[in-house]
Amino acid sequence: MGTTGQGQAGQDVDEVDVPPVRRRSAVRVLLAALRLTVVSAVTGGALAALVVAVIIKDVPVFLTGGGVLVVLILIGVVAGRRSPAGEEPPAGRIALARIEDLRATSGESADVPVKFRLTVAPDDRPAYRVKIEQHINLVDIPAYRPRGIAVVEYHPDEPWKVLIVTRPTAEWSRRAEDAEIDSAPESTLVVSPDMSEGSWCMLTLFAFLAGAALVVLLFRGELFTSGDGDGAAAKPPSSSSSSTSRTFSTSTTVSGPSTSLLTFGVMRVTAMELEARVDTAYVTEITIEDHRMAVRGDSTRPVSETVHLQSLPYELFPGLVREARTTLGVRDPRSWRIDVTPGSGAGAGPRVRVTVTGKEGTAHLDADAAGRVTDRRAVGESG
Repeated sequence: MGTTGQGQAGQDVDEVDVPPVRRRSAVRVLLAALRLTVVSAVTGGALAALVVAVIIKDVPVFLTGGGVLVVLILIGVVAGRRSPAGEEPPAGRIALARIEDLRATSGESADVPVKFRLTVAPDDRPAYRVKIEQHINLVDIPAYRPRGIAVVEYHPDEPWKVLIVTRPTAEWSRRAEDAEIDSAPESTLVVSPDMSEGSWCMLTLFAFLAGAALVVLLFRGELFTSGDGDGAAAKPPSSSSSSTSRTFSTSTTVSGPSTSLLTFGVMRVTAMELEARVDTAYVTEITIEDHRMAVRGDSTRPVSETVHLQSLPYELFPGLVREARTTLGVRDPRSWRIDVTPGSGAGAGPRVRVTVTGKEGTAHLDADAAGRVTDRRAVGESG
């Protein structure tokens, strides 16, 4: 392309078309993005597989995730050491360019960053527009002015990479002094198809998270059931009589002929011993006699239909026994018994019944979970 004649330069500008190299560069960037996406997703999936394998204790999954990571590392090492023979970047070419506009920004050194808008006019292709930023020495800035001609270096395969030659040869200096170049239309502006560093980082992050999420979804069943299964296996059966029975019962007798459960503190200590035997504090029935305490339970019953062993006011029970023996018409009580059962109705507490027996007959009184008397049945009364 001639650059010394006004008419010839104008004819070349009219023939401007999109350079095929831009399409090749776009394809190259697309392939690089695809390669980065695949590698990031595989890396995220491999790391997630290692974590999932540890949680669900799956050795094959762990070995698969670790193997994939090792392969990726080896590929990276080999690619880094591969000789770049045959992949040398193409050499730049010299051309003339018309300075459409320039704007210098502040700098802290002798070289000031200057933004140029140029019309590059190569000898072998149509002219095109480009925007560049280059550091120019303060002494040389007056040599560049709008509508002036400068000598530039460009890359045929990457035409957006343009560099102003600040010290051209004598031949190119003479050509620049004699040349007249028409402005290329704005439609010929070429820009780099490469993504910014932020875009590459976001693509890497999203691909990595997507790969990890895919592995977690594939093993979601094992992940969500592994904790429940371990908990169920670790929980011992609540039956003290048989590992396969759904019900349990046990009792204990206070040792010593002079020892009675009415002694302060003995009743609660005995209840703690029974709780340790059946391995649960929730029972369906408690029976307390002078030297014996027994509990029964059913592991299928809901908590609302049970009695908690440690929630009862054992310290008040001796007073209830004493009141039943002296106020219900039994002059010479031969025996007494306390029965604790779940209350009836929503929110009802346990029901405590104290029964005394003598030669006059049997009588009882009822109390609530706080030890307050709620009902009495003396000797001879019905109900």
